[in-house]
Amino acid sequence: MGVVTVGEFKPSVSGKRSFRPSSSIRHATEWPISDVSSDLSIEIGASCFALHKFPLVSRSGRIRKLLLESKDSKVSRISFPNVPGGVEAFELAAKFCYGISIEFTLSNVAMLRCIAHFLEMTEEFAEKNLLTRAESYLKETVLSSTANSISVLHRCETLLPISEEISLANRLINAISSNVCKEQLASGLQKLDHSFPSKIIEPETPSEWWGKSLTVLNLDFFKRVLSAMKSKGLKQDIISKILINYAHNSLQVVKGNLLDLEFLKKQRVLVETITSLLPTQSRKSQIPIAFLSSLLKSAIASSVSTSCRSDLERRIGLQLDQAILEDILIPTSLYQNNNHSSTIYDTDSIVRIFSIFLNLDEEDEDDSRMRDETEMVYDFDSPGSPKQSSILKVSKLLDNYLAEVALDPNLLPSKFISLAELLPDHARIVSDGLYRAVDIFLKVHPNMKESERYRLCKTIDCQKLSQEACSHAAQNERLPVQMAVQVLYFEQIRLRNAMNGGGHNQLLFGGLNGQFPQRSGSGAGSGAMSPRDNYASVRRENRELKLEVTRMRMRLTDLEKDHVSMKQELVKSHPANKLFKSFTKKLSKLNALFRMNGIKANGVGSESRFPFPKRRRHSVA
Repeated sequence: MGVVTVGEFKPSVSGKRSFRPSSSIRHATEWPISDVSSDLSIEIGASCFALHKFPLVSRSGRIRKLLLESKDSKVSRISFPNVPGGVEAFELAAKFCYGISIEFTLSNVAMLRCIAHFLEMTEEFAEKNLLTRAESYLKETVLSSTANSISVLHRCETLLPISEEISLANRLINAISSNVCKEQLASGLQKLDHSFPSKIIEPETPSEWWGKSLTVLNLDFFKRVLSAMKSKGLKQDIISKILINYAHNSLQVVKGNLLDLEFLKKQRVLVETITSLLPTQSRKSQIPIAFLSSLLKSAIASSVSTSCRSDLERRIGLQLDQAILEDILIPTSLYQNNNHSSTIYDTDSIVRIFSIFLNLDEEDEDDSRMRDETEMVYDFDSPGSPKQSSILKVSKLLDNYLAEVALDPNLLPSKFISLAELLPDHARIVSDGLYRAVDIFLKVHPNMKESERYRLCKTIDCQKLSQEACSHAAQNERLPVQMAVQVLYFEQIRLRNAMNGGGHNQLLFGGLNGQFPQRSGSGAGSGAMSPRDNYASVRRENRELKLEVTRMRMRLTDLEKDHVSMKQELVKSHPANKLFKSFTKKLSKLNALFRMNGIKANGVGSESRFPFPKRRRHSVA
């Protein structure tokens, strides 16, 4: 007797199966139901099925061809080492050949469709063969349902490459994307229907049911499904929710000194793929910045490509005004952490992120050159405008970040100074947060060079410090002498003007004349610029001037409040106030007496109301 071996023998299941038990213990559900001894043994991996040739060749074209093409006419054994679905799938196909009814389910329809193709169980050899039955179940039950298609597609992962050869995976992916877009359209039409609003039940969003079902797919199938959805017009907010669900279920936090290269490679591929699937970059993106931050942390931990990291940094920079401190506390990579001199946080990445946000102003300016002048005034003229409000939020965020990273003893002064110098002058109304961060850094780094200490403290605008901060700075021994003197000088001027009740404008604006940009006059200099560049330059200067004036007004208001409070305290506490009040009362009485005498002497007239007429203004009173 001969043996036919198909492909390479790779045992996968231990043991031997014989489906011809004795008649004394055989039941109606057992098979094969025949008293004829087995004439064909089929090996599936390490398992063996004792079967009969006739039922198999009547429905399987492949087994028929193997028996016909064999040189040995008495073939009794066939070996299939690589059967899609393994022993379970072949057992169901063999039962079908013997006429035993099998039940199609979501868990077995994919492998039945693949084994039917593998054994060539088509209509050419028998009517209503296994392939036809499997196709019918797919069309009626699977392809019309999103959840069922996802479930079957997940089963196809173990049936590669045959599930790709028969285009089963592609059909399922197209069905999922088409069904999702239809559901999106139906949901939109339902929201437009206001005929019976009380009977409308708000449907569950996709991210809450089938969106979570996509997390079971491997990365390749997930990428293909999401790409198909995007090509068919699925909304970006839904795509974002799907990506967030998948990332939270797939990404793992790299902890400790875990240097498993295979694990890091999988994480790197996963992060790069998810990043490539993110919607288009925009300041109004639907992707939460907390998710982008966690994705960037995973990207740094797994050492992704530079392009992927830059993409994530730019996305965070576009939405930096929505971030909190935790979002920008990005740790360094594991390889750098193994070095004892490495820093705790990745400050270089933060410098790039803040630079991206600050450069948005210039990009927006180029995009909106032709807008109406009234719109441009709204964009830049007041702290309440959206852009200035965002800058103020970012300035507070940076000051909090500086205070956090200042505690790192390994952080170089040059790195900290570059962070402190990131923001322009108009970004901070009050410099108390920056002063606090600088003070912490000086305390943690007592051995700084004097030149570095001076440069660091130079980033603080002493005129923007509150009274409490000035009092603290004046007594702070960690500050350079130059800064302490500067703080005392501005504090003295502030108090002097508050006591005198005047000179506010001179204090606020006189010392800052050098900070305002000089406008180009009409002449050779302005003529050398193009009209477009000249317009942009004038507009930029106008914006800076308005921001500076607004800031000065706020500071003037604060000083006036301080002046009023100090004046009230002086009036209450000074012992000479009583004498001053009595003198004022006597002076008012004398003035009234002179006024009455003048009226009696000169009569009522336009000029006789005053004891000292205007014509005698040059006389000595």
